[in-house]
Amino acid sequence: MTRATLAGIGVAFAAAPLGCFVVWRRMAYFGDATAHAAILGVALALALETSIFAGTVAVALTMALTVTILSGRGYAMDTLLGVLAHSALAFGLVAVSFLSGIRIDLMAYLFGDILAVSRFDLLVIWGGAALVVALITWRWSGLLASTLNEELAYASGLDPKREQLILTLALAITVAVAIKVVGVLLIAAMLIIPAAAARNLSQTPEAMAVIAAGIGAVSAVVGLRGAYIFDTPAGPSIVCVAAIIFAVLSMFRRRGDSQMAGR
Repeated sequence: MTRATLAGIGVAFAAAPLGCFVVWRRMAYFGDATAHAAILGVALALALETSIFAGTVAVALTMALTVTILSGRGYAMDTLLGVLAHSALAFGLVAVSFLSGIRIDLMAYLFGDILAVSRFDLLVIWGGAALVVALITWRWSGLLASTLNEELAYASGLDPKREQLILTLALAITVAVAIKVVGVLLIAAMLIIPAAAARNLSQTPEAMAVIAAGIGAVSAVVGLRGAYIFDTPAGPSIVCVAAIIFAVLSMFRRRGDSQMAGR
């Protein structure tokens, strides 16, 4: 439980600042597509007998770059993401079925298996989280400027495409470290829900990132405790707690807005 808690907090710290940019840029489906591609990365890593972290990062990056290249060629973004996301997931599941002599628990990769996190996994998760936080901190001003207004970013001497590439790299790393904790199908939830909940409490972008990290960490700790008490799946329990926090904060925000309007 100690390793599981530390793993959940590590993923929350990685996903929080990145999730804010996903929300601001309306990239929710983009994150989902990148996460779905991770299953294909798992299959390739097992087939080539290499690191699952390296395999998932490579495939997630390939997916993100493919979307970036094809998005300007006449395809609607939501259609393109839908095709690539579900295709990558399907090909990954089929590829896994061809692996002979290798035992693989698909449910663990689809929904996470945080209680099976080892000390090495913990090192990878926190190393990846530190790398993501370092990338976001290093390029915070550039990422924020290109998110708010690309023309303003160009006028400031920034290259929005380069900032997009950095964001894509951070997303691929986050997917790779989170797959063990919440699984492919729930990674997007941990990116989006804490950030969306933090939006109800924050006045500045920096505050939103910090509050999102706190909400993600609380969701991990409370979700794990709830899973232990009620004997429920750990990954989905963490996401459920995050969703409840989002619902409560949204309700209080609407009540506050109604009171202000009444005055």
